[in-house]
Amino acid sequence: MKPRKIPMRKCVVSQQLYPKKELTRIVRQGDGTVAIDPSGRLNGRGAYISLNPELALKAKKSKVFERQLEVSIPDSFYDELFAYLEHKKARSLLGL
Repeated sequence: MKPRKIPMRKCVVSQQLYPKKELTRIVRQGDGTVAIDPSGRLNGRGAYISLNPELALKAKKSKVFERQLEVSIPDSFYDELFAYLEHKKARSLLGL
């Protein structure tokens, strides 16, 4: 039997390829709002970031999501993203 292909995606901050399950998707929805997409299935334009919380700070400084998603993003979104990535990384380290 053939081994299953693992879908790879590129983190827009670090520019490294990771398996899709090791990334978090940020999506610009049809109405122009930006949201964290934990399921990876929301409709809209998406960009991926690694589970490293420091990358959220780097993304805030470089405004990489604003360029990728072509929409202005408030600073509060980056704070929410940082907290989400910290929580997600802690869960992955515990094996949950």
